[in-house]
Amino acid sequence: MKKVKASMMNAIHDLPLLVARDEGYFRDEGLDVEIITTPGSGQRDSDHQALRANVFERTMEALYDQGACDQFRMCEWGVMKRAVESNVAQGHRPAKIVALGSAMSTFAIVTDPKVHIYEPEQLKGKPIGVSPFNGSHFTTLKLLEGFLKREQIKTTFAGTMRERIEALKRGEVAAVSLMEPWISVAERQGLRVLMESHSTRSEAASDELDGPTLRKMFEAEAEAARAIDKNPAKYAHYLVAEAGGMLELEDLKLARILNAPPEQYTRERFDHTYQWTVGWGLVPPGATYENTVDNRAWQ
Repeated sequence: MKKVKASMMNAIHDLPLLVARDEGYFRDEGLDVEIITTPGSGQRDSDHQALRANVFERTMEALYDQGACDQFRMCEWGVMKRAVESNVAQGHRPAKIVALGSAMSTFAIVTDPKVHIYEPEQLKGKPIGVSPFNGSHFTTLKLLEGFLKREQIKTTFAGTMRERIEALKRGEVAAVSLMEPWISVAERQGLRVLMESHSTRSEAASDELDGPTLRKMFEAEAEAARAIDKNPAKYAHYLVAEAGGMLELEDLKLARILNAPPEQYTRERFDHTYQWTVGWGLVPPGATYENTVDNRAWQ
């Protein structure tokens, strides 16, 4: 059995990874995948290490730098930032984008009905709680730039998912960006979803993880994605557990759990996503498809 160490942050991002392990799909591919828990912002008791200003000091990134894991997935823009910066600057273990990932995480911009915000335009110049350089941050920019000028979009650090909901209810921010299961937690508490979207994951890996092994991982994740989409209720408990008693299974909207087989990360996709992140000043210029992407799983 080929041994692989992969990172797991939040269930909505990593559900195919968890299901592939627990249903034996990795084992069927001849893989012994150890999942290293690297908590993000989505657990009820999350701390702030995953939210540090320097992304390479965060929980997952620090462990990856130290060689504790060889493979991880995040929102597409977050993986872009980490892959670009680890390859254009010295001092960090390089990571390459190795696939467009299998999990399509749902993010939503949520408001409190008491503040009478009914449409995205009403967020002009108002603080929206996110965690910088994570999916909540990138997705908020993507969702709002169709309604507001870039200079009118105001994001601010507001802690973990649970802390963001608390800040919203105290009136410290006009809205917050949440992922599942915290969108459902917010709805259970009477908060309003203003707009939402699925956010594609990307898969990243170190150079030490060879192409055939990655391909087997992706085949197992593809099988897991099909199983989840066939019966999402069977696997919803992973998400409910992260809410730590703040959510019941029947409160979770299963339609927000969406997955697809991993596929190659194309040059067109890279150019579009990279130029968008550069345009927002989220990554340095100068990266190329050749030094950032490696589709060795399909070669």
